[in-house]
Amino acid sequence: MITTLNKPSALIHEIRIEQVGEWKLFKFSEPLQLRMEVLLEKRKADQLTPDEMAELEAIGELDRIFTHINAMIAAQNANQ
Repeated sequence: MITTLNKPSALIHEIRIEQVGEWKLFKFSEPLQLRMEVLLEKRKADQLTPDEMAELEAIGELDRIFTHINAMIAAQNANQ
């Protein structure tokens, strides 16, 4: 189980690089991906605690960063 976190940098150990086709992309570990899904479901049901909200915000920020980095990698590979 992922502990309560409020900084994306605290999740660094939950990051991996995965080969997707010809590209290597940043991905969440399976436990972190599952935790994010649980927190999103709890948010939909309006059942998040303040600590869980902070944790979800940290995971969400990291997700936005990875989405941007992976998009840059894809664009660079498309131009080669």
